Amino acid sequence: MSDAGLPRPVLAVDLDGTLVRSDMLHESFWSAASKDWPSALGTLRALAHGKAALKRALAEASAVEVASLPYDEEVLACLRAARAEGCPTALVTASDRGIADRIAAHLGLFDEVHASDGRHNLKGADKAAFLVERYGAGGYVYLGDHAADLPVWAGAARAVTVNAPAALRRRVEALPVEVGHIGTARRDPAAYAKALRPHQWMKNLLVFLPMLLGHQLTVGAFFASLMAFAAFSLVASSVYVLNDLLDLAADRAHPRKRNRPFASGRLPLAHGTWLAGGLFAAGVLLSLALGPLFLFVMLSYYAMTTGYSLYFKRRMVIDICVLAGLYTMRLIAGGVAAAVPLSVWLLAFSIFLFFSLAAVKRQAELVDSAKAGKLGASGRGYHVEDLSIISQMALAAGYISVLVLALYMNSPAVAVLYANPAALWGICLVLLFWVSWIVMTTHRGEMDDDPIVFAVRDRISRICGLLVIGFTFGGALG
Repeated sequence: MSDAGLPRPVLAVDLDGTLVRSDMLHESFWSAASKDWPSALGTLRALAHGKAALKRALAEASAVEVASLPYDEEVLACLRAARAEGCPTALVTASDRGIADRIAAHLGLFDEVHASDGRHNLKGADKAAFLVERYGAGGYVYLGDHAADLPVWAGAARAVTVNAPAALRRRVEALPVEVGHIGTARRDPAAYAKALRPHQWMKNLLVFLPMLLGHQLTVGAFFASLMAFAAFSLVASSVYVLNDLLDLAADRAHPRKRNRPFASGRLPLAHGTWLAGGLFAAGVLLSLALGPLFLFVMLSYYAMTTGYSLYFKRRMVIDICVLAGLYTMRLIAGGVAAAVPLSVWLLAFSIFLFFSLAAVKRQAELVDSAKAGKLGASGRGYHVEDLSIISQMALAAGYISVLVLALYMNSPAVAVLYANPAALWGICLVLLFWVSWIVMTTHRGEMDDDPIVFAVRDRISRICGLLVIGFTFGGALG
């Protein structure tokens, strides 16, 4: 007999981890937190009424950008092929119906959408029973990725795993159904390392400056500064992970940041949640060894940088002030760790210089936005028309930092610390050039997202750094 007249089985596709390389529960939570974190935490009360109620509350509180989600291209290709052959398709997910409907409308690849409705969580055995009731046993082909889908696969005409681990593949292959596989589950250790952004730790080298500039070159001061560096690196990485989770939509709209591990779907958002907490706890434990005052500085830094991630980064000018303050707090922490008092000159110089570098960071983002034809930097409080003002702020603050340094050269403290203070004037000339160079480089669109990281990689900046070190030694040795 020919089966040409028989109805084709429905291609039923799961959402989380299958159609999208992410989890919509975590997506909606972090989206809501980026908008209004107290409200996002408030939605967790809905869990008392069940997981489906929590999903509905988060879906209503969030604004997930469905167009920029990390869709699995192989699954999309499978859906397009099925549609071309006249096979009916359905999105069947435990995610909330509101989000599922938006995704289906965006893709235009589904004939039906079935999802959790705020009362019933469409997952596992409940999903299996629903599909068998609607399409009949063997009336659907199911694409999924989780062990909770085993009863769903068991009732399918064909079971297809998507990026499933080897152990789950074997369990599915043991079912009395035809089995297929799409993709392979890979945990890339490099993705975890990238999420920590170790290249950003070089900013934490600022904790060594109070010891060096105060000429307190003792073993105790060095090891205290080294512990401070490690503590700051752990806490900073915790904040970077948190910031990536809060900035998912903005990162996916950025030409370079969209490749970050969480934005691209290379790492599960759930792992990021635990990673941020674990790194912070490790940093706090290390800070305790440096004393209560250092711990206070560290917690203040964490509070400030978390406030930046949740609120201040979207407020113009305030965000630049907070960024400058975060750089300066590294100097303060270094002074506390090594028991070296910070001079007013160093604090004044650092505030103006770091304000300049923070403005350069915003300048770089606006230049990228202008090149992409956007009106402003995604997730920031600036418009492209603000670019000239931001550039002026960067130059003005940078030049004032040079002025502060020049005034310091005439202070009595220099004569005490340096045998040949006249040699230090070369630092002013180098810094004057470098500030101008960095702003011009940014204006031409050649700046990375962080000016300090850029300076370490840039040949001209490295030459300037070597000249500064040379003039400093010249002043010290006489």
